[in-house]
Amino acid sequence: MASQDWVDKDFYAILGIAKDASDADIKKAYRKLARQHHPDTNAGNPASEKKFKDISEAYSVLSDADQRQQYDAIRAMGGGARFAPGGNAGGSGGFEDMFGGLFNGNTGRQPGGVNPSSGGIPPEFADLFGGGFGGQPGFQQRRPQKGADRTATTSISFSGSIRGTTIGLREPNGEVIDVRVPAGIKDGQKVRVRGKGQPGAAGNGDLMVAVSVKPHDFYTRDGDNLRIHVPVTFPEAALGADIEVPTLDGEKVRVRVPAGTPSGRTLRVKGKGVTTSKATGDLLVTIDVAVPKNLSKDAEAAVKAFAEATSDADVREGLAAKARL
Repeated sequence: MASQDWVDKDFYAILGIAKDASDADIKKAYRKLARQHHPDTNAGNPASEKKFKDISEAYSVLSDADQRQQYDAIRAMGGGARFAPGGNAGGSGGFEDMFGGLFNGNTGRQPGGVNPSSGGIPPEFADLFGGGFGGQPGFQQRRPQKGADRTATTSISFSGSIRGTTIGLREPNGEVIDVRVPAGIKDGQKVRVRGKGQPGAAGNGDLMVAVSVKPHDFYTRDGDNLRIHVPVTFPEAALGADIEVPTLDGEKVRVRVPAGTPSGRTLRVKGKGVTTSKATGDLLVTIDVAVPKNLSKDAEAAVKAFAEATSDADVREGLAAKARL
C-alpha cells in the first residue's frame, strides 16, 4: 500500500469504528464486514469485492500497533494534502521522502504475511468461513473437497440381519463392491462403504447402502428384542406348565407358564434377543391358548364336566360397565 493511500483513505470510517477503538472493536468490526462482503458469498458483485479489499486493507493497518501509530501520524500530518509520488509540494521532497523511514521498505504488510490486496482472510479469522480459503488475488478458493457420496439399496434375510452378512453390489462396469453388513442391523439402517463414492480432489466420497430386511415367519423384531407367539393347551394355561421354545441360536429354552395364564400374556426370557455391539435384547413369548377343533367323546365329556363345575364363575362380569360411553 502506498503511503499516499494512507492519507486518502479513512480506515476507521471503512470499518465503521471510532479513532480510539480497541483491538477487540477492530476485530469485531472486521469479522462482521468480512463475512458480509466476502467474494464467496457475493459472487459476481464487484462492489462487494472492492469493499472486501478495502476492509482487509483497513484491518491490515489498524490491527498492527506499529502501523496504526504510523497511520495516525501520517493522517495527522498530511492534513488531506495531495502529493504525487516522487513529486513535491512547496519545494519540499515527495511524500515518500518525508515518511519513507517509517515503512522500512515494507508497505501494506498484513499480520501473518497475508497481503490485504489479495483479499485474503487473516489467519486469526480462519474460522470465519470454515478455514478453507487461500489468498489468490481477487477471489478465494475453498480447500479441496472430497467427492460426493453415492447411494444404493439392498435386501437381506432376517437371519443375515441378526448374524451379520456380506453382500456384493455390482457396478455398471462389472466391478463388485463387497458390503459388510454388521450383526444386529435394523430394517432401514444404512451401511457406509468408505471410498466408493464419486471421485474428488481430496479423495473419493463414500457409498451409502440402505438395507431392507425381509420379514420372518416366526420372529418379529422389536428394537433389540424378539417377539414370538407360542401356543399352549388349556390345561397348561390353567394348571401351569414348563414348555420349551426355540431361540435364535437353534437351541431351546424352558419357559415357565404360571397357572392361570390367559391367552395374550407375554413372558420374558432374558438375553435371548438380538445381540448388537451395544446391547443384547430379550425374547418376548406371547402365550396363545389353543382351542381344539375336534373333541373325542371322552374329551367332550370332560369339558362338559368342567363347565358344570365352574358354572358359578361369570367371566364377563362388569363388561357392560366397561362398555358405557
